[in-house]
Amino acid sequence: MGLGTERRLLDNNDGGLSDDPYLSDSDDPEASAILFDADHDHDDTVAPLMLRRLVPRGGQGGGGPSRDVGGDNSGGHGQSASFLPRPDPAMPVYITIHRIRRLVIAAVNDNYTLEELRAPRLDKLVVRPLVDRLYNPNDPAIVYSLLANRVQFLRPRAHELLQQTVNESRATLCELLAIRILRRFHEDHTGRSGLLLLAHILVSGFDPCDAAPEAIRARRPQWAVQERGGHERKLTGLELAIISESKLFIGSPACQRVVDAVYRGIVVYTPLSFVDILPDHYKHHPVSLYEPRRAAILNHHRLIVPRIRNGIELLHFIVLLVLYMLTVTHYGFGKHLAGLHVNTYETLFNVFAAGWVLEQFAAIVEHGWEVHAQNLWSFLDITFVFIYGAYGLVRTVELLISSDAFYAMPVLCTAAPVLLTRIAFTLMPDNIVFIALHAMMRDFTRLTFIAIWCFAGFVMGLLLLARTTGDEKLEGSVTWATITKWLLWIWFGLDGTGIERASDFHIILGPTLIITFAFLGNTLFLTILVAILTNTFSKIISNEAAEIQFRRAVLTFQGVKSDAIFSYPPPFNLLALLIMLPLKWFVGPVVFHHVNVAVIRAVNAPLLLLIGLWERRRIWGGRRGRNSRWRKWKYFAGLNPHGDIQNIFSAEPPPEVMDALEKMDVLSDIVVIDRELASARSPRPSSASGSGSGTPLSSISVRRRKMSDSSSLRRFEGADR
Repeated sequence: MGLGTERRLLDNNDGGLSDDPYLSDSDDPEASAILFDADHDHDDTVAPLMLRRLVPRGGQGGGGPSRDVGGDNSGGHGQSASFLPRPDPAMPVYITIHRIRRLVIAAVNDNYTLEELRAPRLDKLVVRPLVDRLYNPNDPAIVYSLLANRVQFLRPRAHELLQQTVNESRATLCELLAIRILRRFHEDHTGRSGLLLLAHILVSGFDPCDAAPEAIRARRPQWAVQERGGHERKLTGLELAIISESKLFIGSPACQRVVDAVYRGIVVYTPLSFVDILPDHYKHHPVSLYEPRRAAILNHHRLIVPRIRNGIELLHFIVLLVLYMLTVTHYGFGKHLAGLHVNTYETLFNVFAAGWVLEQFAAIVEHGWEVHAQNLWSFLDITFVFIYGAYGLVRTVELLISSDAFYAMPVLCTAAPVLLTRIAFTLMPDNIVFIALHAMMRDFTRLTFIAIWCFAGFVMGLLLLARTTGDEKLEGSVTWATITKWLLWIWFGLDGTGIERASDFHIILGPTLIITFAFLGNTLFLTILVAILTNTFSKIISNEAAEIQFRRAVLTFQGVKSDAIFSYPPPFNLLALLIMLPLKWFVGPVVFHHVNVAVIRAVNAPLLLLIGLWERRRIWGGRRGRNSRWRKWKYFAGLNPHGDIQNIFSAEPPPEVMDALEKMDVLSDIVVIDRELASARSPRPSSASGSGSGTPLSSISVRRRKMSDSSSLRRFEGADR
């Protein structure tokens, strides 16, 4: 099957990628240059449309046992062509990172806010020249290097406390430059090739030590490294944006285009991770577009699509919640086996919960706690893990002591608020209230730790005071638990026993300590707590759209799993850990890969079959799926008084109406108003420009002209109005 045949296959009305809003540029001349021959043997791959590596970096290829599926093999399995011009070679990542650092440090020597950096004067003098200097259409690592510098500038350092505010300004400039450069990539490359390029920039891994001196490479932190066939120690630009909380960058249209495509499974790739519990790195799938009609019906790679993965994890948690409710409601019921009291529901809950805890542990070690903590319900999961661990410990002890003891069940009952709250977070991840609650919980936890630290000092002081100068009766009856209770009642304003008994500690020092605690706890601490939480909530509400987009990017990034343990649902992941992991040490990577894939497909066969049929018919089914009679009942327009408004926008106007509208208003004559023009910024000088430096900005129109070599220029043409 040649390129022309494959192009027709993709652009027909019955299926393929042409119906996707991001991939509907059917006249894109760059798209056909990235299609590989369909006769290539993909084995159990995702049936991809491959993006060829643009420029080799430092001569490093994907060696080792891993192989890039669909790569440019010397065996001639398919055709490939670069769709970008190559006037300038791409520099190694290490050199690019330090080049950006030198430029940013030289450009910013004072404290600037984002609004000041966006102002016309600084934009003309600083931002735009740096964008023109750094942008290279052949260098997909430039955005990664900018975000790496932002992470470093935001890292607190004790010896640079005086420069911390300046470093924050430099970090803001790095984020702004990354947005502008990614925007240029987005504007200059549209259609399928543009989506692939943007995905390559954001989710492909880059090695920060690429072409670094040997002395630098020798000082690399020696954390556990798993063989990935040349993909070790690499990070993605999207991960750096998440850990640096670059919410403005993630909320940009270009980044959201990639995030949405990855979330829906249009863009697929093999993710990079910190540590995998059950690694299967025999094959590495580069960034590609997924076409379900060319993939296997039981495609186990669809289990790591974020949208599908979120549904699977929700189902797992619902099963966990149901088993928990059955366990606590059937308290005391069960059978005696070998002298032990056994409850069937409790046994099922323990086994399933152990598998669920293993899944959460694998999620933490996959990308580290810093990324996992950005998840909305991460603090709830950790809380349940601690409660379940305490329950398991107490339950084990009581089974060894007495079969009729039920000391562990009260511990398990304390998990009910956590589980019910967690299900609400899972069902409404885009709710701004839950997003604000997650952010405020971090501040609340930090302040509570400080309060407990100070609170312990008052308890210790009163306890020592009672032992040295207090009443004899007080010395024998008052313990640290009693003092703690009195202080807590004072803090919450519930009881004044501590104040009444203060003179028993000491006639002067006792009341002094307790009154001081009352002022600090009830007045100062609560005022600070309310002020900080109010400030956090107001910041989140004022930037609601960016916060929601950031949380969705976190869910998307974490949803693409690298560890094979996630392909086994609880409690089968426990069996995989006990059987498949030891098997890996006795067989080669090829045999282990085939055995692992076969077991995953067997365990998930009904779900994979359902996913395959659903994607073929509903998502990628073409116009027939959209015009099916069942969709006519979706909105119940007859019961909606505003249904006519939705109806007129449900489909494009007919061709004759579009022709009439085109005669009335020619869109090519409309001035494109973007942020640059709206901010009254000067146009970039261009050799193709027909206007001089004195041309008024109000008479400038921005146009894009497609070149024969698939590149593009931004032309600023003066048009007297």
